[in-house]
Amino acid sequence: MGESNESAHLRVLLLGGRGAVGAVVRRELEGDGHIVTGTSRTAPGDVRIDLRDDLAGLRTLAAEHDVVVNASGIERPDLGAATARTPLVDIAASGAYLDELRAASVGPVVLGAGLAPGLSTILAAALDSHAGDDLDVLVLLGAGEKHGPAAVAWTAGLVGTDVHCPPEGRPVRNLGESRRATGPDGRTRRYLRADFPDHVLLDDKPGVIRSYLTLSSAPMTAALGLVGRMPALRSTLTWAPPLGSEAWHVVAENRRTGERRQASGTGQSEATGRLTALAATRAARDLRGTTRSVTMADLVSLDDALAVLT
Repeated sequence: MGESNESAHLRVLLLGGRGAVGAVVRRELEGDGHIVTGTSRTAPGDVRIDLRDDLAGLRTLAAEHDVVVNASGIERPDLGAATARTPLVDIAASGAYLDELRAASVGPVVLGAGLAPGLSTILAAALDSHAGDDLDVLVLLGAGEKHGPAAVAWTAGLVGTDVHCPPEGRPVRNLGESRRATGPDGRTRRYLRADFPDHVLLDDKPGVIRSYLTLSSAPMTAALGLVGRMPALRSTLTWAPPLGSEAWHVVAENRRTGERRQASGTGQSEATGRLTALAATRAARDLRGTTRSVTMADLVSLDDALAVLT
């Protein structure tokens, strides 16, 4: 293999390349001349790997590649051991899983590549803050976008559960608390407390980070809040039709100073895929030969993240 930099051709092992995000990751990487090996359980043309089974095949394949990207939606902490010294980029949004992945990894891993965490991590890290500051991460997802099964499962998984390791030091129920705030488009919306894990990933940053979720459709946000109060309705999230636009935004704000860092766009699967592809090239360049667990904020500047989204 050649030198690991962004201009050299990399060998990328892509787990979940047939999904909404994985397809974008493949397109972006192959468009830059990199060689992508897709994996799946059944799809023709891909290397057959069942991530719910034994990971011996993954161990062998990972050693033959410059970087591994997990866009499968499968959360197995032992992936960090199976990929060994090959950098692993994982798009998962679960704080509990990312904590376990960080502990289990024997080689380099990028924790949370995508919009939230990922872009949200970069934005929050860019805020100037002091101990005791309240830092809010406000995420709007497009209710009109046809999400992949992993995204729907993640949202449904919030219902009836608590935020992982909340900064308050007491149990905090997902979707139970809310606040009203103004987004980049000037509209004021209701945002529901949600378990995006930037408070875990940026645990050394001064201040208290809380994350909130809203949808591009106000009625859908209200429905999500209702399901949060009535967990028996959780199944409705899996068959509710997509309503609203495909717009997304991510805002990081320091309540004390009013400083805001923000980004917005259309199509979160597209944005997540572009950011993940960028993280993969950076991980292959900067993490090879290390054992570091890093966030997107450690690899990608805010300017570079915004550049791939425009």
